[in-house]
Amino acid sequence: MPSFTQLADDIRAWSRELGFQQVGITDVTIAQDEERLMQWLEQGRHGEMDYMQRHGRRRARPQELVPGTIRLISARMDYLPPETLPPEDVLEKPELGYISRYALGRDYHKVMRKRLAQLAERIQGQVAGSTYRVFVDSGPVLEKAFARQAGLGWIGKHTNVINSRAGSWFFLGEILTNLPLPTDEPASDHCGTCRACIDVCPTRAIVAPYELDATRCISYLTIEMRGSIPVEFRKPMGNRIYGCDDCQLVCPWNKFARLTVEADFKARHGLDGVTLVSLFGWNEEEFLKRTEGSAIRRIGYECWLRNIAVALGNAPTTETVLTALQARANHPSPLVREHVHWALEQHQMVAAGDEI
Repeated sequence: MPSFTQLADDIRAWSRELGFQQVGITDVTIAQDEERLMQWLEQGRHGEMDYMQRHGRRRARPQELVPGTIRLISARMDYLPPETLPPEDVLEKPELGYISRYALGRDYHKVMRKRLAQLAERIQGQVAGSTYRVFVDSGPVLEKAFARQAGLGWIGKHTNVINSRAGSWFFLGEILTNLPLPTDEPASDHCGTCRACIDVCPTRAIVAPYELDATRCISYLTIEMRGSIPVEFRKPMGNRIYGCDDCQLVCPWNKFARLTVEADFKARHGLDGVTLVSLFGWNEEEFLKRTEGSAIRRIGYECWLRNIAVALGNAPTTETVLTALQARANHPSPLVREHVHWALEQHQMVAAGDEI
């Protein structure tokens, strides 16, 4: 059996072979982050994400989640896809649908979980009696705090993890283990006086530095929430139909971001810049087919139409847009109908304003 110091070095080498850009190792104590989590929950900033409340403090205590855990291996993998329309260009063309860059390719849960399992099995093969469990957004783990403690980056004012040499366009995953591996130094904060992410947020979801009110966040509104999108947020949503990247797009540290080399993360079906009308025209079978293996599928067809209806309400008034909306005006879903009617009202107001 190699020494644990040697094993830690081997883990880093193996992780690179498996396509990870970096791994770090930390113990399982993050008491301050645990208290911040509880305050955030008490303020109701998790919205409909009941699973956040349900697991509560366990998110900061992996040793309770998997008894015997004394170390957490945090890994990151770049996901910014190459050969896509520039995000800014899509956002500036309101007739197109903007999808968060992380969701343009294959579902990262599947890609990273498989690679992490391979890494964990290799570790286990070196130490008899070792145990592990792999997580990729699949369990109650406060992954950003542990990534910081493992030295992968600091948590920025937008609450995403930032790496000084790689920006923030990366996924995180974890391996919980009972091995006493040497730990890495936590990352220090380098946001300084910058507040670009706070100022650019369309819905003012970053209510203070390092504080996100998820109930105002477009990613929450378009992905996590299943009901009616509050009217106050519909205009600010613009053409963002699945997630929002604005806070990352303006972050100066992302000048160091690198495009992914993972074929699985390349954009599929031209979703980096499809017209809203085209997307709104998909029937449920087309939606399921074109989102197969994608993170987008998890919101379901009804919410997909809801989100696009809002974006169409914010699009320029054209016969094509109006025809597309009117075709869904009597949709069987009350949720879809509500948002379609709102969108049509926006265009009616524009028409009335033009006549004055």
